Amino acid sequence: MANKPPLMDLHIKTADRGFYTGFSKDVAITSKILIAALIVWAIAVPETAAKILGDLNGSLLGTFSSWYIYVVALFLIVCVVLALIPSTGRLKLGLEGDTPEFSNFSWFSMMFGAGIGIGMLTFATAEPMYHFATNPNVIMGQAGASSADNVNNAYLWSFLHWGFTAWACYAIVGLSLAYFSYRRNLPLTIRSALTPLFGEKLSGVLGHIVDVVAVVATILGVAQTLGFGVQQFVSGLHRIGFGDWLIVAETGDPSTAGVITALLIIMGASTLSALSGVGKGIKWLSNINMGLSFFLLAFFLLFGSTFFGLSALVEGLITYIIQLPKLLFAVWATDGVEGSEAAQLASWQGGWSVFYWAWWIAFAPFVGVFLARISRGRSVREYILGAIIIPSVMCFVWFTIVGGTAIDLTLNGGAADAISGAGQQNQLFAMLDFMLGSGLAWVMAIIVVVLLLTYLVTTADSAILIVNTINAAGAEKPSGRPHILFWGAALSLVVGGLLIAGGVGAIQSAMVIGALPFSLVMVLMSVSLIKAIVRDGMRAKNGVQAVHAAE
Repeated sequence: MANKPPLMDLHIKTADRGFYTGFSKDVAITSKILIAALIVWAIAVPETAAKILGDLNGSLLGTFSSWYIYVVALFLIVCVVLALIPSTGRLKLGLEGDTPEFSNFSWFSMMFGAGIGIGMLTFATAEPMYHFATNPNVIMGQAGASSADNVNNAYLWSFLHWGFTAWACYAIVGLSLAYFSYRRNLPLTIRSALTPLFGEKLSGVLGHIVDVVAVVATILGVAQTLGFGVQQFVSGLHRIGFGDWLIVAETGDPSTAGVITALLIIMGASTLSALSGVGKGIKWLSNINMGLSFFLLAFFLLFGSTFFGLSALVEGLITYIIQLPKLLFAVWATDGVEGSEAAQLASWQGGWSVFYWAWWIAFAPFVGVFLARISRGRSVREYILGAIIIPSVMCFVWFTIVGGTAIDLTLNGGAADAISGAGQQNQLFAMLDFMLGSGLAWVMAIIVVVLLLTYLVTTADSAILIVNTINAAGAEKPSGRPHILFWGAALSLVVGGLLIAGGVGAIQSAMVIGALPFSLVMVLMSVSLIKAIVRDGMRAKNGVQAVHAAE
């Protein structure tokens, strides 16, 4: 009620001795058992695991497509409204005297590196190229495949998937957690964001379930990102001369030995970084990969199809903003006739938009907790603008400059299918080969491989720390080095096991399944946050305490 202070003490039982000292054994052990079971299943019976995951994934996509579309629209609307309302936008994520711990550059670097960095390297080339060949406009006969009149559409759909909606999923989780943790002194864990709805019940089984769901979704969402990154990293190692044993000659896909080698490098480095904490390893790695990202972007600005890309950026952004309200709520249902326009549109939306919404939702507990962890002292408006607008614009620039160069070379530069036919994980390297020739392309490939490594390590070590934070009842600096080592090994085994079982498709299936229960948690978080802000406003008018007292 608005006539008394809100809940500011949520007790979560943690062990006071033994191996799990400082950790919630109910959350930590349950989540470890679930992830370990997935690993054993994927490795012991890979073909069965891949088939069952694929069938279940197809069923969920067919049943819950509209759910994913509508809830993601909800997350963006809530963020925009909270930022625009003056009274809510001014609210500080913390006490009045709190100031941001990190500079704007470090804050943005960590946020961007953890949120989307790896996917950007893979998809900045691959996704515009794919949508240039086919997209809903092509299916409906409104544009020609791989033709000049389809360039703008290629960016419309790329922007939809990597723009405001993606970052709204992260922002709503981070905003909820920062609000309740830094204004009400509640633990920095997922269950705290639901206290206006369920109160002290979250100290028990209900809260444990919420946190376990978040841990499983995090592991599967990060596994999806690492799966794409590992494939591109292995291709990069092969490109710069580490041996043909890294790939399968017949398909060009990473070999089992290549996947294992990449995971040993990535997870070894990420575990060491996670042991050093957010302020050291993760911060420095984030700054390094941001610097290398700007270098690579500057290369394409100087030597790529800059005018073509900038034109695509302006036209694509205008089209995206105009059509976003309609696209947010567009749901295409199949008519059951194979090959019909309706069936093709439904299939496309399930394989692209719905897949992305599930991916961002599965990734949201990890990125959300991380955003909250690094955003104390910022206002709600500053946080939302920083977490949605700036990263989205960075993605738009990358997609139009890097992907635009690939489209221009294909459309006007004589590349034919040299880029489009290279395979998703190889398209960036194929474009560099076409642009530079073998010598300089080799040097640039090394830079890309290093950049991939830093992004992969940043994502993995951030995820390990966040999972540990949730397991430790929200402790910002959880102890327990063995637990960091466990989650580093578990994450690498999930990625490796599912890649070996069924490639990226198996990881995608597991991720979509894991995202569904957490999407419900996110809807409840949105409702809970709105309720808390409204009630706190009423408390302020009534002279009732709404934030915790400074210690």
